[in-house]
Amino acid sequence: MRCKDSEARLFRTQGPPGDTGLLEALQGHREMMTYPECEAEDSACRDLCDRQPDYGVACQENGEDLWDAFGLLQIDVSCENVRSQFPGNETGCSRNVLRKQRNWEKIISAKKRKRKHERERRKAKLAEDRDPAPQLSKRDLKGITRERLLGAKETGPRLCVDLSMTTHMTKKEISRLAAQIRRLYGSNKKSQKPFWLYLTGFVQNSPIAEECLRMNDGFSNYLINVTPESYLDLFPFETIVYLTPDAEEALEDVDPHKVYILGGLVDESIQKRLTFQNAQKRHLQTSRLPIQEYMVKKVNAKNYHSTTLAINQVFDALSIYYETKSWAEALKAAVSPGKGYVLREATP
Repeated sequence: MRCKDSEARLFRTQGPPGDTGLLEALQGHREMMTYPECEAEDSACRDLCDRQPDYGVACQENGEDLWDAFGLLQIDVSCENVRSQFPGNETGCSRNVLRKQRNWEKIISAKKRKRKHERERRKAKLAEDRDPAPQLSKRDLKGITRERLLGAKETGPRLCVDLSMTTHMTKKEISRLAAQIRRLYGSNKKSQKPFWLYLTGFVQNSPIAEECLRMNDGFSNYLINVTPESYLDLFPFETIVYLTPDAEEALEDVDPHKVYILGGLVDESIQKRLTFQNAQKRHLQTSRLPIQEYMVKKVNAKNYHSTTLAINQVFDALSIYYETKSWAEALKAAVSPGKGYVLREATP
């Protein structure tokens, strides 16, 4: 009502007949205005009428003044134009904001298509590389591994880890030895021609027994012989070969009728020739891996060279040689570069 009163005051009946169309057009624009805009317009109209009470007469004399007054009442319809051009834009954003939003949506859509294409490509490649032979279940694989390990108990070579020296080791050294036993057993499970394993001097509730149970999941189910007895009481004397890095004779072949003894020792204080001296006291046959025969020292920053390996590394060398009959291949896999040795260029 206030908007209409302002218009009536501004355009009186004294106006010329030709201004009727202008008044109708103005009223049409006023209907498009919102309530706050009407309020602002009423205030402007009242101020204008107070300053010029006879504005209607002036408009009759000079039509240009009427158009000037109409300029004061122009309506900013830019927001309405945006809404009319973009019907889905209810917030009335500018064109620049809408353009950036559309570009961002295009980028997100392109990334989704790219990821989908990459997943399909990987699936296709996996399907091509997949073995056409039927895949065995985990249960079947466990059964095959079990049969292979139990077969080694009857016909395969035997390897024994002597744990009688663990009483002189620290807790940290015992933990490292337990970890090496786990790796040794894991390598033997994967081997196509496994050894049958023994742990001798394994006393229940001893530090090494507790560490093996704590660190190695399923240790109680390992397919190995665990006994507190000494290897000297289990095997014939003539079948025993004690493997030590200080032996003079290099091992030439793996005999399935022999029993190979590894000293279960992790010695961070580096007590040299300890396992060799124990074997000599018992007058046992000793051998070492043929590292000097197939490998040479490599110059390094620390000038460090060692033929002392962890028990799982020694087993890896024996296992790979037993499968391949190649000491070069076995030593290359078992002797880490940190030991300071590399294969000779020409191996006989």
